[in-house]
Amino acid sequence: MKLSVIIPAHNEEGCIESTLRALVRELRTNSIPFEILAVNDNSNDETGAILEHLSLEIPELRPIKNPPPNGFGFAVRQGLKHFSGDAVAIYMADASDTPEDLVRFYREMKLCQVDCVFGSRWEKQSKVVDYPWFKLILNRIVNHLIQILFGIRYNDVTNAFKLYSRRTIKGVEPILSPHFNLTVELPLKAIVRGFSYSVLSNSWINRKTGESKLKIKEMGSRYLFIILYCFIEKWLSRGDYRTKSSVKTPKESLPFSR
Repeated sequence: MKLSVIIPAHNEEGCIESTLRALVRELRTNSIPFEILAVNDNSNDETGAILEHLSLEIPELRPIKNPPPNGFGFAVRQGLKHFSGDAVAIYMADASDTPEDLVRFYREMKLCQVDCVFGSRWEKQSKVVDYPWFKLILNRIVNHLIQILFGIRYNDVTNAFKLYSRRTIKGVEPILSPHFNLTVELPLKAIVRGFSYSVLSNSWINRKTGESKLKIKEMGSRYLFIILYCFIEKWLSRGDYRTKSSVKTPKESLPFSR
């Protein structure tokens, strides 16, 4: 099973090289066939030049340019147009995700034959470092609300770190979100449309360089829109968009894998 990794990068010159080298080293060590699609999201620093230089050394790396306007969702969607793997992961350029967790997600998908593997930063086995307290409060409120609205156990829908099969990505189209609300749109559509998933604990480490691209004031209404969009589909579409293939285990009852 070939793994594609999409890394959206906007002004990440301080960390993108170390992030890529650590990821490549771990995937090669575990003999995982892979490609990395690093999407330069209209950076105005040296991010693009660094990616081009590294691609000469790392054959699995494919730099891609996201045309204006920039935005996390736009960049991920650009990567989704070009990936060639059997499964695709969204991975953060700032090294907040860990390569070891990605290997675990990959093995879970192969072993359990699920359509998606979702990360949770709030399990006992999770390790979270320097998560801003204000964002933490908002995170727990929003995720608890989503759990109630959709009747699911999964407690970290807003977590960007997830792995999707190719058929899942095709099955959640059209993808609408231009910004970080894409991290909510993809998993909620996958759940609502009947794709199977496992949940694994994952680590999260706050960035050491650069600044966060998530602007809370700008994202509130966008998150609300996409949550309501998926909620309406769940309750009013009468299952018109659900996957037609059989799923052995209902998603809501799948145990949280560790």
